[in-house]
Amino acid sequence: MNSILSSLQETQKAAAQIRRLSSDQKSALVLKLSAVLLENIPQIIAANQLDLAQMPADDPKKDRLSLNETRIIDIAESLAEIAQLTDPAGQILIERTLPNGLQQQKISVPMGVVGVIYESRPNVTIDVAALCLRSGNACVLKGGKEAHATNQCTVALIHKALAAFSISPAAVLLLPTDRKFVDELLTATRFVDLIIPRGSNSLIQYVRQHSLIPTIETGAGVCHTFVEQTANLQMAAEIVVNARVSRPSVCNSLDCLLVDKAVAADFLPLITPGMKQWNVEIYADETSFEILKNAGYENLKQAQAEDFGKEWLDYKLSIKIVNGLEDALEHVQMYSSRHSEAIITEDEAIAERFLAEVDAAAVYHNASTRFTDGGVFGLGAEIGISTQKLHARGPFALEKLVTEKWILRGNGQVRW
Repeated sequence: MNSILSSLQETQKAAAQIRRLSSDQKSALVLKLSAVLLENIPQIIAANQLDLAQMPADDPKKDRLSLNETRIIDIAESLAEIAQLTDPAGQILIERTLPNGLQQQKISVPMGVVGVIYESRPNVTIDVAALCLRSGNACVLKGGKEAHATNQCTVALIHKALAAFSISPAAVLLLPTDRKFVDELLTATRFVDLIIPRGSNSLIQYVRQHSLIPTIETGAGVCHTFVEQTANLQMAAEIVVNARVSRPSVCNSLDCLLVDKAVAADFLPLITPGMKQWNVEIYADETSFEILKNAGYENLKQAQAEDFGKEWLDYKLSIKIVNGLEDALEHVQMYSSRHSEAIITEDEAIAERFLAEVDAAAVYHNASTRFTDGGVFGLGAEIGISTQKLHARGPFALEKLVTEKWILRGNGQVRW
């Protein structure tokens, strides 16, 4: 294949077919996809094993790539939830009659064709397709080569569900893995209405710099947790360990721990058992290094300047001792990717100030950053976590896959 433009044109045509479906038909289509997934679990797992066999056993991203029966059932159940959500398209936002007699409406309408560029998470293929179809959109999927066999399998199943509703398979288009097609996608302004990159910071920055199509950033998370001096230290330790080790390769996992110097000597030894259990490699500043060394923590390195502001996506963690709230706020302001930030404190006034002043899509008090997720937030599956401010922020889910249209009905009005 030398060009994808003809394929993109077919997807644009298929988008009109999706728009013509009623809300009930779109819901039924997503339910059909859920059923098809459940009917083909062995086939999906077999394809996924082909991809997993190509990755080193110790690659932390292997967990993100892996699909088993439980995960596939969870995905299918999430699709059933999406099918029951309110259709965001076709909502009347404004309705009135102008002084000249024109009847005016503003309604929500599908975006059209949504292009998503992502890396080694095959569940994204299904989530994006279901969210786009439920909201009346077609989609173009550019997955990474690591998950290509899985993606091919799941897109074939999506096409099976589309066929049951006489919808062109072009409504969900999977592009080849060759990177040369990325630039062609990013400049296909006639056929694609929105680009969403989901993955590493380098991927997101590349799309930002090269796309001629409006872009919504999702995915990159440099997440902090600040343990303030009034914190319940045992609770704080449980939150910190959970935020780092529960799923280290996801964007809402903890990257940098900030600890008030007033409680550092008491607090840091409390996290060592949990971190040891998962062999977390800690990059500690000078003060925390000495505390952890004296506490017998072995997988320890002296933090360098570049170790702060880094999204680890692995069993790694940076630690910095700070001098109170002001110092913590300054560090977060400098290094945050504006994804998810947390404070652990028993001081309500300090908590409210942190929640108000930290500039991030999700801010937590006495809880793990791992909760930043469309399903957890009651939005169904998500395309990603938006870290920007225009149109969508936080979990980018069904409700944000629409734009607006003005409709005016008259009986001969003219304007000179």
